[in-house]
Amino acid sequence: MTDVLVIGGGIIGLLTAREIADAGASVTLVEMGQTGRESSWAGGGIVSPLYPWRYADSVSELVRWSQRAYPNLTTSLYDETGIDPEYSVNGMLMLDMPAAELSTAQRWAERLDVEVQTIEGAILHEREPQLEPTRDPALLLPDVAQIRPPRLAKAVRRSLERRIALREREEVLELLIENGRAVGVRTPRGDIPAHRIVICAGAWTAKLLEQLGTAPEIRPVRGQMLLFYGRPGQINHISLHRENYAIPRRDGRVLFGSTLEQTGFSKSTTAEAKEALYRAAVELFPILRRTPIEDHWAGLRPGSPSGIPYIGPYPGVEGLYFNAGHYRNGLVAAPASARLLANLLFEQEPIVPPEPYALDATRP
Repeated sequence: MTDVLVIGGGIIGLLTAREIADAGASVTLVEMGQTGRESSWAGGGIVSPLYPWRYADSVSELVRWSQRAYPNLTTSLYDETGIDPEYSVNGMLMLDMPAAELSTAQRWAERLDVEVQTIEGAILHEREPQLEPTRDPALLLPDVAQIRPPRLAKAVRRSLERRIALREREEVLELLIENGRAVGVRTPRGDIPAHRIVICAGAWTAKLLEQLGTAPEIRPVRGQMLLFYGRPGQINHISLHRENYAIPRRDGRVLFGSTLEQTGFSKSTTAEAKEALYRAAVELFPILRRTPIEDHWAGLRPGSPSGIPYIGPYPGVEGLYFNAGHYRNGLVAAPASARLLANLLFEQEPIVPPEPYALDATRP
């Protein structure tokens, strides 16, 4: 019997399994598809919320802890596995800042001691020569980094292959509860007994917990993305404009996203979204008109009220925990979320106050 069974092999599940294994427990991870192939693979990989001052402090605490952890985490993974997650500090440039929100952002930065710069005119063009000319000031967060989510997921999986039991393409059909305690799960291949269970199933978490009567408010939110086959140096910064973002990868590719669609569990792409994203991309960076589109895909974010994730024990069922519902901030908050879950699992001092992430917490 495994000490801890982790359900879900996205970046949240993988890093949670890694934290638990580091604590010395035996771990089994079960994933209905391939690890790292759902929202973790589809996301952009910006190591920051898009507009961080719009989020509750409980989200900011997870984010800031994770931002401090990522440089060492990615270096350790590269040294251990030979897979480079491509952690890169590009800075995040925000190009649609009304005066009122600019003031809000600056107050947020002062309160949390985050460096911000206001740039415009010739200086803005010097920093980002291919940007469509604008007279409006832009806000730059110079310390914001990015990561390649598929490479990060591959690196974490590789680091776990000899340390935990990985069961892919195996869907959990039912949680097994006896006398108020979680004792395992049922899959098409049979039962998997466990002393404790942690659900990290992203958008599918609520479906798993419905059998218990009370489920976290997590719903799938589809996001569609475009990938341009560009050249290194064409675009320098992560750039935000009208809720969309452009992310320049090290190899020159430019990822542009993203839609927000309430379509249930459908991951299909649409021609309408592709056209809308393309128009927004070339309006922001005209050079992308001469850059081939390499790919177009969709993923399902685990949406939750105000974007605050659910992390902690499930009330009334001993040995059952969850770590899900991060909405658009799963990757940026993953290291802290995994560490906090491990803190609660092993009754350690938590890295941040856990109360805001409880299932029965009041959400703004």
